[in-house]
Amino acid sequence: MTQQVPEITHRLIPSPAGRIHLAEQGAGPLVLLVHGFPESWYSWRHQLPALAAAGFRAVAVDVRGYGRSSRPAAAMAYRMLELIEDNVSVVHALGEESAVIVGHDWGATIAANSALLRPEIFRAVGLLSVPYTPRGGPRPSEIFAGMGGDEEFYVSYFQEPGRAEAEIEPDVRGWLAGFYAALSADTMPAPGAPDPHFVAKAGTLRDRFPAGRLPAWLGEAELDLYAGEFERTGLTGALNRYRNMDRDWEDLAAYDGAPVTQPSLFAGGTLDASTTWLSDAIEAYPVTLPGLVSSHLLEGCGHWIQQERPDEVNRLLLDWLAALPATR
Repeated sequence: MTQQVPEITHRLIPSPAGRIHLAEQGAGPLVLLVHGFPESWYSWRHQLPALAAAGFRAVAVDVRGYGRSSRPAAAMAYRMLELIEDNVSVVHALGEESAVIVGHDWGATIAANSALLRPEIFRAVGLLSVPYTPRGGPRPSEIFAGMGGDEEFYVSYFQEPGRAEAEIEPDVRGWLAGFYAALSADTMPAPGAPDPHFVAKAGTLRDRFPAGRLPAWLGEAELDLYAGEFERTGLTGALNRYRNMDRDWEDLAAYDGAPVTQPSLFAGGTLDASTTWLSDAIEAYPVTLPGLVSSHLLEGCGHWIQQERPDEVNRLLLDWLAALPATR
């Protein structure tokens, strides 16, 4: 007998930011889904019904600064410690004591640190696309400034207030289309082409984006939804995550080199720079993620893994969740 899956419902819940918007589907153990840049709760549209059908309470948030969640004015309001407390507030507002947390891109880093700092709340953690790298080493801005030689790494570009906004906001839809295409397996620049993660002198990121074709996972309607959100909110809230990396490095000094010990999962794409550049972090998982249950690299997949390969990601998530200790 097929389980009847309820429709997605939306609500606003109070948080330290003011409010967090979330999309919810299903009933059962809570699975909290945290998106990355530049996305929204909508990036989990394929996972919500699959998790709900399998007997989970799937909840995808708009991270503060995005969508219908609050957008504090101060840049420091987007530090990691604040985002962790947003996640805790969501769990409590939903009447739960604990949750599995799963994140993609920046959401993976937020999820990992939520599990690290609040293990009594987050009993397991799933990371998509961006591997866990414990806090350590030099100040992040110093590392990024040394990358790229005569070119500028995109993180440094994003860290300067107002600079990326000036590039993006005159044509949000066109910029997003190019950014999504640049990191998708079927539309990314060919090997040897100028790298879209770097900015040439006096150039912009968009100079290196593919033009004229959307990736297979992104239809016009999906692009319209993403673009509509950022046209309404602007990009500053989202970009402020990049502008707090040094602050995070300072805030998390007590956790230098600390492992995340809860049961964990990692999945990334073989064509994603996040997995190739950070291959050493993946190799370090026996030390940094001692509770790792499964780790997967999807052949020929780009950065937007849960949208490029939704069926595979759903299967990996459900198999992993099924193996976790029951909560009730």
